[in-house]
Amino acid sequence: MFLALHPVGHGAPNMVGPAYTLRTIPAREDLDHLEVFKDPEHPQRKGVEECPPGAVFVIDSRGDARAASAGGILITRLRARGVAGAVTDGGFRDSPEIGAMGWPAYHATPSAPTNLIHHHCVDLNVPIACAGVGVHPGDIMVGDGEGIVCIPAHIADDVAAEAFEQTVFEDFVQERVAAGHTIRGLYPMTDAANRPIYEAWRKEHGR
Repeated sequence: MFLALHPVGHGAPNMVGPAYTLRTIPAREDLDHLEVFKDPEHPQRKGVEECPPGAVFVIDSRGDARAASAGGILITRLRARGVAGAVTDGGFRDSPEIGAMGWPAYHATPSAPTNLIHHHCVDLNVPIACAGVGVHPGDIMVGDGEGIVCIPAHIADDVAAEAFEQTVFEDFVQERVAAGHTIRGLYPMTDAANRPIYEAWRKEHGR
């Protein structure tokens, strides 16, 4: 399932890891003020400190980028703790600095105001919606320079195996086409004469 979000910067490595989620609801002035950040149990701050290394911190901001989902300091902490990446369907503050980190972070658009203006953080590691996609804890989040997909955990191995085979095949096709070969009978491979060439190429490249 594709999340219509984009990388904060360019040049970060690809991202993969199980989802660790944070859910928000609309903020209220009586509940959301700067004093709440003094509470170590505040879900946003607690999540930043407890998101497991190798996981992806996924924030449900209800598609509302009027206030930031997080900023450079929290993103830096996630990175320092070994978290694999961060995703929000809202926006990150300090996006130029985050983009220069070379660390996978994805959002809808930059956003400067503090999250407390519009977001009340309520739950950690529960099913959420992010960019119109249902994300459950443990679902596998995969991101690259173009965007993100969410793969349900119970089919992740099958999807990975199929994606590997497709990637190997398309690498072969790309190499053949770049050398001047036609795509007819090759992509898709309807000409049986291409099959032994492909198998020999795979053996040569150890794939």
